[in-house]
Amino acid sequence: MENEIVSILNGLIETCKDGEKGFREAAEDIDIGYYEILFLEYARQRSQFAAALQAEVRKLGGDPDRKGSMAGTFHRGWMNLRSAVNPKTNEMTILECERGENAALKNYEHALKANLPEDIKSLIHNQYEQIKHTHKRIEAMEDKPLGTKS
Repeated sequence: MENEIVSILNGLIETCKDGEKGFREAAEDIDIGYYEILFLEYARQRSQFAAALQAEVRKLGGDPDRKGSMAGTFHRGWMNLRSAVNPKTNEMTILECERGENAALKNYEHALKANLPEDIKSLIHNQYEQIKHTHKRIEAMEDKPLGTKS
């Protein structure tokens, strides 16, 4: 049972590390100052989420993931290759953030269906709710006219 819990937690750590890296890249790519600051805050949040999950893995005697997933690395590499041909736009950056949040929500929803100790489930649920909030904010960005930094 503990190995299964460690596996679930490590999967969420990968998700958080992917989100952290993705938001850092988004902050570099976007040319709207407020969104840049917001994306850096989301990256910091995901780093904190990963640290909390890593602590739980250690409590269970496991070895926590530290890097993120190969899928996330591949996706960021693909986006960099694609942007070399077609420069990234603010709209594209926001859409990629939303896509990442959709994946994170699915991973968290899957984890919440597992038979987990109440304290771990509560931690995961709290993080899930914050990711839902972030997802809604990113969706709202799509509806606003996108200017540039002055």
